[in-house]
Amino acid sequence: MLICLSASHKNSSFDLLERLSVDAEQLGRRIVGSHDSLGGAVVVATCNRFEAYLDLDEPEGSSPLAAVSATLDAVADESGVSSETLRETLDLVHGNGVAEHLFAVSAGLESVVVGEGEIAGQVRRSLERARTVGTTTPELERLFQRASQTSRGIKNRTGIGSAGRSLVRLALDLAESRIADWSTQEVLLIGTGRYAGASLANLRERGVTNVRVYSPSGRGHKFAVNHDIEAVSVADYAAAAASADIIVACSAVEAHVLTATELRTGRAAVELLGRPVEASVRQLVIDLGLPRNIDPDVADIDGVSLLDLETIRLHAPLDELTATDEARAIVGKAARKFGAVSEEINLAPAVVALRAHVLGIVDDEIARAHARGDDSAATEQALRHLAGVLLHTPMVRSREYVARGDQRTWIDGVEAIFGVVPATGAASVAAADDDELGLSAS
Repeated sequence: MLICLSASHKNSSFDLLERLSVDAEQLGRRIVGSHDSLGGAVVVATCNRFEAYLDLDEPEGSSPLAAVSATLDAVADESGVSSETLRETLDLVHGNGVAEHLFAVSAGLESVVVGEGEIAGQVRRSLERARTVGTTTPELERLFQRASQTSRGIKNRTGIGSAGRSLVRLALDLAESRIADWSTQEVLLIGTGRYAGASLANLRERGVTNVRVYSPSGRGHKFAVNHDIEAVSVADYAAAAASADIIVACSAVEAHVLTATELRTGRAAVELLGRPVEASVRQLVIDLGLPRNIDPDVADIDGVSLLDLETIRLHAPLDELTATDEARAIVGKAARKFGAVSEEINLAPAVVALRAHVLGIVDDEIARAHARGDDSAATEQALRHLAGVLLHTPMVRSREYVARGDQRTWIDGVEAIFGVVPATGAASVAAADDDELGLSAS
């Protein structure tokens, strides 16, 4: 049984999401080890969401209360966020809603900027990390692989990919009104990852030519050589930050890479070089990091404007402006197909049990015939043919009931008529009380 615990920019503050930016591999291992029924876990942690996709070794419809509580405790231990806060914040997605939710997430339909392209890769890498530590299951593999296929289909068949803008582009769009001439701006880029490359490309599109890069992890020189820009050393970092017109921070480090103290120190160093920093000069600091790269206290310095993810979210376009009905329809269709296949898979033990029951009767009759001296091949062939005829209609009906989402009726019918119960049997369904979990169900 698949369930998902979800926190995103839609139901959580960026402060909370920042605290949930934990080691996904470590958390996945901890979750799987927290309860016997938790067979697998894939953790998706991005700049605007935290989600745990769980595969419970329980019949569909059983109460996930114990497993969810154990998972919340594991997340609390790893992140420092209390279990009570998590219960108040995280949404619980279950049943067919899990596939539809992940497919929409992977397609960028649930992102800060609808249609942004980074999320598909983040979802894919989340699965790869889970594989590395052995916390995936066949059902989670199928779910995430189908999500990637659906995302690619939406990108190829709709305009949402081109309509949706990346966080980097949106941040620079929001800065547009403050920049009279991009070609005159001196930019300091902090970080050397994917967002850094996207930021540099977007800056160059706008006419920026004076860009330097600083890497807290020491990768600045290699990035600078590859992109034909200048690298900033640790010794020159504070002064470079103080003299830049625009700072774009997108580093993966978990500590602040720029504070008000460092910026003031940099300004003092610049002034010693005979270039006083006037308070009237506006300096724009764009923080794309999660956890935050920039200490919010830099906004207290005269002339500094801080644009962080919280502000970007508030100015992001409404879903209706960029999402398309076609993309949503593709997600819905893919989710229904995923659910139908899952239901067929869940029905498989009952189908196998019925076939084994009927064929077992045939084998017994053939053995009795042999004992009576009738070892004719024709007799055996006739009995096996009869078994196939008898099984044909139940097999056809099983697919019809699955198509209607009513496989339970078929299983109950097989039990009532033949007395056959699958080995993995479907125990009586216990109602899951979402209110008891303290989570919002969707």
